[in-house]
Amino acid sequence: MFGLGTGEMFIIGLAVLLLFGGKKIPELAKGLGQGVNSFKKGLNDTEKNDDNKLS
Repeated sequence: MFGLGTGEMFIIGLAVLLLFGGKKIPELAKGLGQGVNSFKKGLNDTEKNDDNKLS
């Protein structure tokens, strides 16, 4: 993944843990997941609207 080895990934993970703390990381991941789901829903709605315009 991006040319990073296990050691580099461990250091990055440790830095993130130190910056945000253990409680904040799950909240950040939840927000990221909701953002991705919202983005996908928006794309699907746009595709449906485009299909309706063609019909």
